Amino acid sequence: MNISISNLDQEVTNEQLINLFKQYGEVNTAEVVLDVFTGQSRGFGFVEMSNDEEGQKAINQLNNFEFKNRALSVAVAQPKEEQKGSYAVGNGSQKSYGILRNNGNKKNKGSRRRIY
Repeated sequence: MNISISNLDQEVTNEQLINLFKQYGEVNTAEVVLDVFTGQSRGFGFVEMSNDEEGQKAINQLNNFEFKNRALSVAVAQPKEEQKGSYAVGNGSQKSYGILRNNGNKKNKGSRRRIY
């Protein structure tokens, strides 16, 4: 069972997550998500437990549990949804608009061509 944990203190480590959850059953993996640029915790993480029943018990016991002076939010992790980006973001499927440039033809000064 994959479990998401949010509202983590910035100082929480993977090892501390393992220790917190292993009292409810076998923990396969635990990961605090780090910011790509700063390397600091983003305040949430994921734990994978081998048994669904033990995972549900951990969720029930640890949701709203105070850990490092923060009330944790613990729930079953939802699968990551495919995100469609907007034109401004530049990801996802989108139409290529290209750049309009003057083609340099002196006869037709106003004519343009599309550069891709």
